[in-house]
Amino acid sequence: MHSHQTASDTIAEQVRKHRVRLGLNREQLAEECARLGAPDLTYAAITNIETGRRNKEGKRRREVTVDELLVLGLALAVPPLLLVLPLGEEQTVPTVPAVDPRDPYTVWKWFTGEETPTLAGPVDGRHYADPRPIAGIGPKWSAAWSTAAYPASLYPEFERRREAAHRAFLRTEATQAKRRTDKEGHAAAETDYLHRLEELARHVNDMNRAGLTIPDLRPDLIEDMQGLGMLDDPNIIHPRGTE
Repeated sequence: MHSHQTASDTIAEQVRKHRVRLGLNREQLAEECARLGAPDLTYAAITNIETGRRNKEGKRRREVTVDELLVLGLALAVPPLLLVLPLGEEQTVPTVPAVDPRDPYTVWKWFTGEETPTLAGPVDGRHYADPRPIAGIGPKWSAAWSTAAYPASLYPEFERRREAAHRAFLRTEATQAKRRTDKEGHAAAETDYLHRLEELARHVNDMNRAGLTIPDLRPDLIEDMQGLGMLDDPNIIHPRGTE
């Protein structure tokens, strides 16, 4: 049912494509890899990766490791994830040996934790998240996935709320000098800032309850959240230098 096509096959084709895009030969790519601390990615190793030589069972003799994926991505000036999931170029990519390929963006969202993998099925033409207990005795697979993937949703949202609070803070600074002549404008800016700050504080509290490390924040935002009693634990975050 399933072929021997693997993620390494996709990576191999993308490595070759991006190497050609940059006008590099394999020796030059090997030199770039060595510069990044991976001298084992030699001309011969890159040749084996790109050509995908098979054994008598049809399996690749040389797979690409995660460490090599990171090095190759940086050496070729391409996000490493795009080497294994070339968005917009392939209709499907391999996943795990027991499962049919899926479209690259679906698998992309599995990688980033945005979506629960649909490995079970198809049922009625659809695939479903695996409902079984892990190893038959553990927690439900889909529930365990959701718990582990939780940080993947929290950190991007933290970045958005941090930037929104920072921009709102700068608007209050900009209207501060004109507060006597434009009271309404300054009051609106302060109201918006407090709203954004409260959203950020709630998110920080969620991350703290989940046991996650809180990224650094500007001192202004920390002081205001602490002063307004918005944080469950005022000492959980630390200031970063102002830009």
